[in-house]
Amino acid sequence: MNSSPWHVLHVLTNHEKKVSQHLSVRSVEHYLPLYSERVKWTDRTVVAERPLFAGYVFARFPVPERLVVISTPGVLRMLGNDDRDMVSCGELDKIREGLSSGLRIRPHPGVSVGTRVIVRGGVFSGVQGVVSELRHQCKVVITLSATHQCFALEMQIGDLEVLSKPTPMPVMNHVPAYTF
Repeated sequence: MNSSPWHVLHVLTNHEKKVSQHLSVRSVEHYLPLYSERVKWTDRTVVAERPLFAGYVFARFPVPERLVVISTPGVLRMLGNDDRDMVSCGELDKIREGLSSGLRIRPHPGVSVGTRVIVRGGVFSGVQGVVSELRHQCKVVITLSATHQCFALEMQIGDLEVLSKPTPMPVMNHVPAYTF
């Protein structure tokens, strides 16, 4: 079995399966991790296969085939230029094994302290804030725009949508104002 690392292909959103099909036709070794999810449509519930990493497909190929891969319809670019920008065979093997064994592996928004988020449901739906702590639940700091007074709200990470990744926190005790 080949143990060389995998290149990461950034592809058009919602075109991961099409890119995978094009790579198959071109005989390029690739991997698109998919998970199953129940989706409720207006008239029925179906099981849909979705990419674990939306917008990405992994490919392994010799250097001379690089042009064939990056010219594949739907491929936007190949991430990085050297080995440190590639994914190890072991990492993808663990993902492949986990998915095939039935583990519940799902995408995660990658929330960390300092991440700007918007609440997706409940009383605070649509309110923006900044993640201040991560424990069993996520603590989000929300600032009233008129008074610049803050309050913390604890909620599940799944109830948040990431707006932007963390920026260096200022030394001051002032939290930037986000409006309702």
